[in-house]
Amino acid sequence: MTPILHIISVEKESLPRQERRLAEFILTAPSEIVHMGIKDLAEQCEVSAATVTRFCKNFQCKGYPDFKLKLAAELAHAEMASRTGNTRYQDIVAGNPLAGIVEAIESNHLTSIRDTTELLDLGQLERAVDALCRAKRIDLYGVATSSIVAQDFYQKLIRIGKNCTAFADSHMQITSASTLTTNDVAVAVSYSGETPETIDALTCAKNAGAFTISITSYRSSAISALADITLYSSSLEEGMRRGDMASRIAQLHIIDILFMGMASRDFSTYVPRLEQSYLNVQNYRKSRGGQ
Repeated sequence: MTPILHIISVEKESLPRQERRLAEFILTAPSEIVHMGIKDLAEQCEVSAATVTRFCKNFQCKGYPDFKLKLAAELAHAEMASRTGNTRYQDIVAGNPLAGIVEAIESNHLTSIRDTTELLDLGQLERAVDALCRAKRIDLYGVATSSIVAQDFYQKLIRIGKNCTAFADSHMQITSASTLTTNDVAVAVSYSGETPETIDALTCAKNAGAFTISITSYRSSAISALADITLYSSSLEEGMRRGDMASRIAQLHIIDILFMGMASRDFSTYVPRLEQSYLNVQNYRKSRGGQ
């Protein structure tokens, strides 16, 4: 199943009745969709053309033509992968030789990055980068594996002189969120979008007036509903016993894009700080005998 089709299948039950009818037809006959006009699809599903357009925009497409183009590309890629035996996400297999594990992990990570890139909305990314650059302070929230991603972003931001926090303790996240203002930004990372501690922290930040950004894999989630901007990472195929591996890579992919976007946007401010922080660390290590 391609990334778009997988997301539609996950979100189908939360869609309005007419859009759910579209989703069911698309999932049943995806290869037919790429050859159908918008009026043909609307008539087939007994909905309006406006409903088709709205449905496509809900799944990060500019409209029906863009939806068809992305779906056609994903179907072609999936067919090629099937011919070459390169399946999508590969699960843990008992007795798998180490060479097979290396190949599987490489495939999972590359697929996760590619799927996430296809889901990203450049307009939303631009807004997120702009908000992060303007922020007086940035709070980062995440629990468990998502906390590692938040910590990674923290280490990047601190090197360019951004005032930020990334507490692992949920009580400290709430405490920090309570002191945010309209000049600040809160970023919440949650694969499911339903992590209670992360939801509480982001809610507190929003109530304080902060601009909110979420990174998740599910549109119909509490985190998505709360955030001013939501950036979507790939959602793994069902059955993955160790989904946090590829999901972490997908989230880090977004973090790297945001950081590079910030550095490029305000190059004259951030890059000298980045270089100075690097030099200071190197000088410190030399003074400690290379430790």
